[in-house]
Amino acid sequence: MEFWLLYLAVGAFAGFLAGLLGVGGGLVIVPVLAFIFAAQHFPAGLIMHLALGTSLASIMFTSVSSLRAHHGHGAVNWRVVRGIAPGIVAGTLAGSVLAAHLSTLFLKVFFVVFLYYVAVQMVLNIKPEPSRDLPGTAGMFGAGSVIGAVSSLVGIGGGTLSVPFMTWCNVRLHQAIGTSAAIGFPIAAAGALGYIANGWALDDLPPYSLGFVYLPALAGLVGASVLVAPFGARLAHRLPVAKLKTVFALLLFTLGTRMLSSLL
Repeated sequence: MEFWLLYLAVGAFAGFLAGLLGVGGGLVIVPVLAFIFAAQHFPAGLIMHLALGTSLASIMFTSVSSLRAHHGHGAVNWRVVRGIAPGIVAGTLAGSVLAAHLSTLFLKVFFVVFLYYVAVQMVLNIKPEPSRDLPGTAGMFGAGSVIGAVSSLVGIGGGTLSVPFMTWCNVRLHQAIGTSAAIGFPIAAAGALGYIANGWALDDLPPYSLGFVYLPALAGLVGASVLVAPFGARLAHRLPVAKLKTVFALLLFTLGTRMLSSLL
């Protein structure tokens, strides 16, 4: 029962942050799930794979509400979505296949480095200056492949990478954020399917696992995050979001350092 409550709490917190700051919940979900799965004595070599797969599966559900909201405000550039989606799917599937052959140690180190990168970006408010137009078909496929592959290795919906890329390519910020929400769904769907398929035949997975997706955690995450995210979105217009981003960056530093210390 205590683990069910933890899953609900993590889902509520991640959903609140996603609504408040527009930040994908995977940055919080993955490290906290890793800690919880370790406390549940899951096989050590599969903990990060299960955390990543479960995070992507939860984003697959929660991204739909964000996508609908942005589409309703006309903030989704569907031409960009169509152009980048093939590369996104290919890169995400390739990343999930690669992850299945990587050790938990490597995945943890890679995730910690990515957490620090995002935290520094938030603290310093680093934004690329618009300097070029969107690339052609090959360029969009290549960009999508990189975004998808990295996203699948860290269990996120890709906004941390896709928004700066689109901003750099002269897509207006509000449209880049809305389009990123649309891109998040194929990343999460392809990533979840990849983690399910690549973990399907393993014998030492915990009960109630679908490949590398742990279904009890998925149910708790989705149920809580979908309910709480709208409250965070409403508060975004009342609270000092810039200061809250700094607090969130400190949280990412803390989570990254805690995960790093567990390796040492």
